[in-house]
Amino acid sequence: MKSNPYLSGNFGPVTEEVTAFDLQVTGQIPAELNGRYLRNGPNPIAADPETYNWFLGDGMVHGVRLHGGQAEWYRNRWVKSPGSFAPNTNVIGLNGRTLALVEAGAPPVELGFELDTIGTSDFGGTLSHGYTAHPKVDPVSGELHAASYIWSLPNVIEYTVTGSNGTVIRREEIPVPGSPMVHDISITESYAVFYDLPVVFNLEDAMAGIGLPYAWSNDYGARVGVLPRQGTGTDQLRWFEVNPCYVFHAVNAHDAVGANGQQLIVLDVIRFDRVFDQSRLGPDESIPYLWRWTLDLQSGRVTEEQLSDQPIEFPRVDERLVGKKHRYGWATSVYSGTGEPGASGIFDGASIACYDFQTDSLTRHEMGPGRFAGEAVFVPASETASEREGYLMSMVYDTGTDCSDLVILDAQDLLAEPLATIHLPQRVPFGFHGNYVAE
Repeated sequence: MKSNPYLSGNFGPVTEEVTAFDLQVTGQIPAELNGRYLRNGPNPIAADPETYNWFLGDGMVHGVRLHGGQAEWYRNRWVKSPGSFAPNTNVIGLNGRTLALVEAGAPPVELGFELDTIGTSDFGGTLSHGYTAHPKVDPVSGELHAASYIWSLPNVIEYTVTGSNGTVIRREEIPVPGSPMVHDISITESYAVFYDLPVVFNLEDAMAGIGLPYAWSNDYGARVGVLPRQGTGTDQLRWFEVNPCYVFHAVNAHDAVGANGQQLIVLDVIRFDRVFDQSRLGPDESIPYLWRWTLDLQSGRVTEEQLSDQPIEFPRVDERLVGKKHRYGWATSVYSGTGEPGASGIFDGASIACYDFQTDSLTRHEMGPGRFAGEAVFVPASETASEREGYLMSMVYDTGTDCSDLVILDAQDLLAEPLATIHLPQRVPFGFHGNYVAE
């Protein structure tokens, strides 16, 4: 039987729900960090190695509570859902609640403070369908913007805005020519931005029983849609064509003014040449790089520019600058040259990188031999801290101990040793997204 790299090593599942208190710490946890670091990801049980796709594993949330300079507890809990697919991709705090998220039509699942499942959430009866794994929060209004796709709702990207009270206050159906996979959304202060790219629902794959029936299409095309955030309806929706590619994650977006006074939208994205074409187990057939797309709203043209030749993914910014001009972005290295997924290839996480968009430079924190990081979440040191003044938090797998650590770095000095390394009682399988939820 053919082996599946997304079921081996630290991609493989853990089998137990663990609770541990008073965790061992090397270094000192910053005293102002009072909250929970949460991370969601696939934890596949009884998966078929022939067909298992990394995106389809059972959801499991891992969490560490920090308080008063101490690591009070670690917990990992299955995300339980009455449907066939429990959210495995992201976990966020919203209006005092904790929500596990996934895309493609499944609803959010609410978790308790200690990560036990409460039940599915429809945002107080205002969420008509499933949701997205990757909403964006407006840092001024607190509104949650989402682009959702649902296999049973073809030719539509569903755009929703959820108010700070946790209920949907705007819903629009964005017309598209097929049923694309849409993982992310971008917002600026004026616009919502949608990614209509050539990974689309494939009915033949679905009928054949392929677990993730979304595949690369040479015929679909690639474009970006922009819709004013003010008002209702889609009459002012505009589309901008880009070269065929796929984007799972946008770094950020902002409004700008061109040299001739024209209105621009600047999109910083992580761009793959293609995914899910020949390889259907994971996004491992091309290498992701940082690109900038500049949309000229006057001419309708797009300028596409590669900013870095360093392979990175899972980008984050200071969440206080979502939709605004930013200087710094953080990401995880994802490729060491072997071409194979896992601890020595794509998504290897051998370093955490900071890209300075002002100086066009990249700085790395190397994790060290046999240590591999996941997504790095930026947490500001205070509400009034400057853009880079704060901490980066990441789950790091250690092959020597076969356990994971929660590592806290000084975001202003990536070359320094970690401020704190919180030692966990088991490994945290390679997964997707997390967030710090302050108390």
